[in-house]
Amino acid sequence: MTYLQQHSPDELIAAREQPVEIRRVEEVSPEFARYLYTAVGGHWHWIGKLGWNWDQWVDWLSRPGFETYVPWAGGIPAGYVAMRGVGSEVEIENFGLLRGFIGRGLGGHLLTVGLRNAWTLHERHESVDPITRVWVNTNTLDGPAALANYQARGLKPYKTVEEERPDGDGPSPGPWPGWSGPPGVVREVPAG
Repeated sequence: MTYLQQHSPDELIAAREQPVEIRRVEEVSPEFARYLYTAVGGHWHWIGKLGWNWDQWVDWLSRPGFETYVPWAGGIPAGYVAMRGVGSEVEIENFGLLRGFIGRGLGGHLLTVGLRNAWTLHERHESVDPITRVWVNTNTLDGPAALANYQARGLKPYKTVEEERPDGDGPSPGPWPGWSGPPGVVREVPAG
């Protein structure tokens, strides 16, 4: 696992803007949050929250200093970035795109917007102090461009930890039952 950080908004290297609208999620919606978590994370072995019930999702979404931003493209959500500020630090907790939007340049733009909002989180949440550090972690189960995107946006690695991930053996659970492959694998659809 690689941990990366920034200590100033001046360290942010902005990606090229993309033709999407990125909006902050302002309602506590466990259904929408779980949809994003499975639709994005199902490809990358995100399984930690799959067994959560409705109340656990509400608790997670209702924590002080928590925000989610979603890019909308073609009328649908294309991914998300979820973050939480505690004290004077912000952790990017979840970040990613739906499979169909990977490779279009949206990830860099979404991360840029997410980091800008992380640096101003204290302006929207009384429980958060002025921000002195924004951080994230990634691992080899994440998308192949994740680490490069974080570094391209000015996040610097500060710690690497070797970790056994038995949940990473075999295929990922996917975004729905019966899912049959990683991103980039195209399934033939039988002719009707």
